[in-house]
Amino acid sequence: MDYKPLTIGNDVVEFDLGGSGEDDTIALDLEHPDDGYDLFEEDDLVQLASSSTRFGDDLANGDPNLEPYEGMEFDSEQASRIFYNSYARRVGFSTRVSVYQRSRRDGSIICRQIVCSREGFRRDGGENRSKRQRTITRVGCKAQMTVKKQSSGRWAVSKLVKEHNHELVPPDKVHCLRSHRHVSGPARSLIDTLQAAGMGPSGVMSVLIKESGGINNVGFTKVDCQNYMSSSRQRTLGSGGQLVFDYLKRMQDEDPGFFCAVQGDFENSTGNIFWADSNSRMNYSYFGDTVTFDTTYRTNRYRVPFAPFTGWNHHGLPVLFGCALLLNESESSFVWLFQTWLAAMSGCQPVSITTDQDRIIRAAVVQVFPGTRHRFCKWNVFREAQEKLSHIYQSHPTFEAEFLRCINVTETIDEFEICWESLLKRYDLDSNEWLQSMYHARQQWVPVFLRDTFFGEMFVTQGSDNINSYFDGYINASTNIQVLIKQYEKAIATRHEKEVKADYDTLNISPILRTPSPMEKQAAKLYTRIIFMKFQEELVETLAYPATVVDDTGSETMFRVAKFGEDHKGHFVKFNVFEKKASCSCQMFEFSGIICRHILAVFRVTNVLTLPSHYILKRWTRNAKSGVLLDEHALGLPNDSQDSSAARYDNLRREAIKYVEEGAESECVYNVAMDALREAANTVAAAKKHGPGVVQHTPKNCSQQLLSCTVDQDKKVEELAAELEIAIQRCEAYQAKLLTILKDMEEQKLKISVNVRNVRLNLKM
Repeated sequence: MDYKPLTIGNDVVEFDLGGSGEDDTIALDLEHPDDGYDLFEEDDLVQLASSSTRFGDDLANGDPNLEPYEGMEFDSEQASRIFYNSYARRVGFSTRVSVYQRSRRDGSIICRQIVCSREGFRRDGGENRSKRQRTITRVGCKAQMTVKKQSSGRWAVSKLVKEHNHELVPPDKVHCLRSHRHVSGPARSLIDTLQAAGMGPSGVMSVLIKESGGINNVGFTKVDCQNYMSSSRQRTLGSGGQLVFDYLKRMQDEDPGFFCAVQGDFENSTGNIFWADSNSRMNYSYFGDTVTFDTTYRTNRYRVPFAPFTGWNHHGLPVLFGCALLLNESESSFVWLFQTWLAAMSGCQPVSITTDQDRIIRAAVVQVFPGTRHRFCKWNVFREAQEKLSHIYQSHPTFEAEFLRCINVTETIDEFEICWESLLKRYDLDSNEWLQSMYHARQQWVPVFLRDTFFGEMFVTQGSDNINSYFDGYINASTNIQVLIKQYEKAIATRHEKEVKADYDTLNISPILRTPSPMEKQAAKLYTRIIFMKFQEELVETLAYPATVVDDTGSETMFRVAKFGEDHKGHFVKFNVFEKKASCSCQMFEFSGIICRHILAVFRVTNVLTLPSHYILKRWTRNAKSGVLLDEHALGLPNDSQDSSAARYDNLRREAIKYVEEGAESECVYNVAMDALREAANTVAAAKKHGPGVVQHTPKNCSQQLLSCTVDQDKKVEELAAELEIAIQRCEAYQAKLLTILKDMEEQKLKISVNVRNVRLNLKM
């Protein structure tokens, strides 16, 4: 595919400055001219004010000390940028991102410098300098925060300068600073509606000020409103539309399973577009139980209205289910998009879907996904809270941490209700309309209300923190339509490489077992490497979680499980002895599909030595892609799945993985597999050289070896089956004895308790 030559205005130029080691490269962002302060800040920083990534643990756990410090850790680079920008809002200055450092190993960013917007000095443009005199905004301020990626994957502050060489902005003016201004998705919808009714910028701002409770709470200025209204009148793909159109036609020729649809007038580049390749559609058949609809472009003012559908694969990595370009954001457009996407996915609705909380998207989800659990991205809620409650954030520095703690840390509905009520009273917010509206919708964004539904996240507090950023680092606020497809294909290739690497690590790097438990050995063979490590963490923790019987009806037993020394934080597990089914009050299995430490602790004391099959979700196993969950005919994919190179590659890789697993079971089977593999390699080489007409043949001794191995294995299977039957009978006898002993212990415990109570009464008398 041909692309127009790019100018320096659209490139990121990298300079090798030595870095911190052999694997690193320094990259400077030169996307915007230095003498254009407003343009530079607008595009480079707008994503900070509205990002949906989680803050670091210090903030999320409710630490009232919100000052940054060296060594402070965050879950991601973007989380550090959000925190520093939030800190800047409270202090009274604006921020922007500066230089960053990439790894030569995989090209990912490993170091980022965030500076005060008044850092440095504007360069003299020489003869080409604009005749219009610009306000001097760069004064060489040294204030900055540098974060580096650690080996653990977290980001830590490596350098911090707090001192500024200029006056700071007072709280009532901070909303005018560039990094704290943006037109949010809900505001856009309201502006579009008012603009369609013929209202001008002044009238629109009046409505926004009234709705927000003051100009300080709007989140942007009248100039921003005018710019948005002006751009919305010209919201088309322009000349870049032909690039997208060419890409769609090329993919339809190359990929028989490629799906695309257009709403409106595509020829004039004003129509909404949706597309999904065969890999995206096949991925949905494996991992389509939970979906995220990412509309970051609305909150971060992307140049391109790019909205992907994503999910999680069997390694816990983001996976793509399709993409859209939305030039029209009406409710009917979102309904069209969801219906079109659902048709591309054979009409199979997901268990859950995560979106932002915009009322238009909410209405469309209700209409198209009536049986799907709808969740709002809570970090979009937190971003909106910074806008709607800015006066509280400024006057009460501890409010933000307490608000986050109320949402993230509470473990029961009652605990949340008490914490919420206490928070409103402490800060006199009982009559705040925005908080009231969010409380009424609490079942769609507060984690404690969502744990009974599968969202595929490995931690209950993960909460789709960055709304599943599949294209993070490739498509952002400054990406234009001319480079969109190129960046899209880069992201696809990189994600594919990461999945292949994760598959390789799962097959070739045996995990280190930390217990003698048969269940751990079983899980190590079943789960992918990343998922197993999470399971292993839960299993090891059971050693510190004793389980105590609190009620026994015969068929069901209620256990209380609490960490040693923390009895006040107990969880209750209901266990069916005969069906080996358990349910825990933490609901981790229902939410993430990985069994929790509390149920594993009950399994330990009830002698359940292996993981029951109903607690093994296929989507988290090594064989997650071994079968098709949806009908290939309904997906519109070719029956033999061989018409595209991507499909052929995926089929071969899947078969090779199964071949390796089966061939490594015993030495005899291994020898047969190696002979067959060598012969297959020769046959493939001959086919490449002479064409597909080459006749395949099998090694002469291969069938004899296989027959001999089969006879020996049958005898071993019979012997092992007999031993297993004896072992099962013994286990059942031991289990019955153990239950009797436990009941006797409970009775003795009760008698001792009564005797102690009588002795105390006698002493008092």
